[in-house]
Amino acid sequence: MNERKQIKRQARACLKKHWPIFVAACLVAAFLGAEFSGALGFSTLQGLGVPSKSDAPKTLVTENSWENMLEIIARQDLTAGRDAADQARQEAVEAAGRGDPAFGRTRGVLSSVVNQITSGSIVVTAAAAAAAITGSKNGGVALLVVLAAVALALFWYFVQNIFPVAVRRVFLEGMLYDRVTAQRFLFLPRVRRWRRAAWVMFVRYVLYLLWCLTLVGAVVKRYSYFLVPYIVAENPDLTARQAIGLSRRMMRGHKWECFVLELSFLGWDILDVLTLGLSAALFTNPYKVACFTRYYAGLRARAREQGLPGAELLQDVYLYEKAPAKAIEEKYADVIRVMDAPDAGQPRLSGWRGVLAEDFGVLLFPRRQDKQAEAQRADRVRLYALMDDVEGTAYPVRLYPLPEEERRKLVESLNYMRRYSVWSLLAIFLSLSVLGWLWEVGLHLVSTGELVNRGVLHGPWLPIYGFGAVLMLTVLYRLRGRPVLEFFATILLCGALEYFTSLVLEMATGGVKWWDYSGYFLNLNGRICAEGLLVFGVGGLAVVYVAAPLLDEALARLEGKKLMAVCAVALALFLCDAAWSWRVPNTGRGVTDIEGPPAASARQIE
Repeated sequence: MNERKQIKRQARACLKKHWPIFVAACLVAAFLGAEFSGALGFSTLQGLGVPSKSDAPKTLVTENSWENMLEIIARQDLTAGRDAADQARQEAVEAAGRGDPAFGRTRGVLSSVVNQITSGSIVVTAAAAAAAITGSKNGGVALLVVLAAVALALFWYFVQNIFPVAVRRVFLEGMLYDRVTAQRFLFLPRVRRWRRAAWVMFVRYVLYLLWCLTLVGAVVKRYSYFLVPYIVAENPDLTARQAIGLSRRMMRGHKWECFVLELSFLGWDILDVLTLGLSAALFTNPYKVACFTRYYAGLRARAREQGLPGAELLQDVYLYEKAPAKAIEEKYADVIRVMDAPDAGQPRLSGWRGVLAEDFGVLLFPRRQDKQAEAQRADRVRLYALMDDVEGTAYPVRLYPLPEEERRKLVESLNYMRRYSVWSLLAIFLSLSVLGWLWEVGLHLVSTGELVNRGVLHGPWLPIYGFGAVLMLTVLYRLRGRPVLEFFATILLCGALEYFTSLVLEMATGGVKWWDYSGYFLNLNGRICAEGLLVFGVGGLAVVYVAAPLLDEALARLEGKKLMAVCAVALALFLCDAAWSWRVPNTGRGVTDIEGPPAASARQIE
């Protein structure tokens, strides 16, 4: 009893310290269908007596599903399935046209994807391809069903089957260490044991499934195999026989104890039902896993003390005790060298130069000592993730018995936290303006077959891309060390830039529209849309972490005077073009002849 209370007290303290990552681990497992699926009950009110709009007319949009579409094809033919999908798609477009314009369904890649999925058209296309391969309609449907079954089986084997092990690894590291990152979910592929661990968990599943044919076996073997995910999380190099056999030996004499520990959560389980799974998602599930992780640690220690056969294979000692300083010094000598060096090698810049450097990542007229400081900053960025290992706040990955694959990421070797000179920013602005123009011209060429000079200016540049790149590198400088925040901030920044650029251009040119996203899924007044913002977000990450550092590295090899001369000439040409285009904008076919979405035309006719 006292031991159970101690386990729960330690688990609560651990959960309090790692609540975000532990909750995220359990929620991801629930969404993947690996475990904890009951925690998602709060996301739907189906089956709980919530009134529905039963008086609303039923349409193919609400009645059709992928299974129904396959049934239509099997009973009739592909033409009937295609007609049903087209009708459902048309009804969805018309429904969107009568509703909020922001949910347009007539134009754009995202709208096309949404329409394909919701109408079942994607199933018809797949069935047609399968029929072409087999030479018959029924054979095509059968092939499609088989392929879907194989895909689901592979997903279960390599994802759902193995994800509990990844979750247990996160919880195991969280027992002792203060910092556990989302990268630890990739523990198995990094030690190259994903397939082996999947096989172990598969054998465990099959054996337990066979034991479930007997009533006693379903209960007893559940606890016999209970520790397999924890054992594999500690040592994924074990065979199925070793892992399952060790779990059986460790649980011998402890099955009732484990059952009672599970039963002690009965009150929490009742609360989970009353809250439709919300309390399970936010507390109970991670609390349970944290408790049983502590329980496993206790059984492991006892097994090693008693010399239980196979317990010597559990060799990851640094999950349970901090690594000695000597071992850290041997494996992390390069990290310690960088950590011991003064930060940036020089005192912080003061005044307006300090504000530009510290808050916006801009170095005006960099000196020799500034360049030396940037080199030291590059080393710190490259080894930043390993500094917590040295300080003892994160698991020392270099001391794991199985060597993890250390992937020197390109963005790390390029020092994405660098500060840019004015000339580098000018070169990046001009380069991205040209690349943006090539992107827009290429898209228009592919979609319409016409080669058109896109944009307001007459030259080969779209300054909105250049301005966006410079703003991301300067305004969002302090977020650069956190890619997730950088991504969402980039979407907000580029969305505001595109929206107000559209508004200003339209006002300055007497109401001329230069682009219109009406009809795109999730658009705002036709000036911005979700599809474009996602592209900006992904493209922004590529610019900040790869393209801009690469370009800055290339510029650093050029002689300063040559770089200044080239940038000055290019800037002069750009400014001349901008001044001329202000008086005579680049208008015409493919630039300002914006066509309204089909749904809008239909509404006007009505």
